[in-house]
Amino acid sequence: MNDSPIGLIGVGLLGTALAERMLAAGLTILGYDRDASAGDRLASLGGRSAGGLAEIAAACSAIVLCLPDSQVVAGVVDDFGDRLTSGKLIIDATTGDPDATAALASKLAARGIVYIDATIAGSSEQARRGEATVIIGGEAADVRRADGILQVWSARRFHVGPSGSGARLKLVVNLVLGLNRAVLAEGLSLAKGCGIDTASALEVLKATPAYSTVMDTKGPKMIAGDYSPQARLSQHLKDVRLIRDLARRHDARTPLSDVHEALLQAAVELGYANADNSAIIEAFK
Repeated sequence: MNDSPIGLIGVGLLGTALAERMLAAGLTILGYDRDASAGDRLASLGGRSAGGLAEIAAACSAIVLCLPDSQVVAGVVDDFGDRLTSGKLIIDATTGDPDATAALASKLAARGIVYIDATIAGSSEQARRGEATVIIGGEAADVRRADGILQVWSARRFHVGPSGSGARLKLVVNLVLGLNRAVLAEGLSLAKGCGIDTASALEVLKATPAYSTVMDTKGPKMIAGDYSPQARLSQHLKDVRLIRDLARRHDARTPLSDVHEALLQAAVELGYANADNSAIIEAFK
């Protein structure tokens, strides 16, 4: 790592959590987000807000992307244009389309720009505590170059293959994680319907082989109806659609994810798009 600041494009829930970890480790962060309030949030943490992408391109040799989807990533890269010069390192923490991720890595490599996908498995709160898992795709030498940043994010890091591999496995993780949330929501809804106290039901579930860490992170939120966002429900709906697209490309069957998409869409239609993903329990009411 050199002494230049780390660029951060996207200072939302996850971007803010990653910024906190990097700042706590003594790294300098120069961030940019289209939402002006994000600059104030970053400044309150000790980072600096850039006036635009040109400032980040000029000042930063390493740039972290933490954006909603692959289309936004492509748009940001296009907006950088020729200001992204040979030798720059791009670390993309976006949960996006794996094929688009691999294609972008190839396109940037032709310009001498290093690009790796480093997706985050875990909520923004888990990322803030360093308890999330980083799933990485890219060339081994490029991943080693990025490790000074990635090791700050979490000790749980897995390099799983070439560009796009991190994005693919992140979707697999999100498939299982999201269905864990959905089945917990269904179970708690059934318990309530049967007249069982949901807090007691959760306590018993955690003591049985049915246990998953989702019960710790999302069970209390479901019971309390506390949907303050750690990860937005609409973002997971986007992920489930990516999961189903990935499955179709590879002739894999995902019938449970088909149902999951319908449940998430129902929650969005009930007004929970920007709520925490624990709000999926509302689709069972």
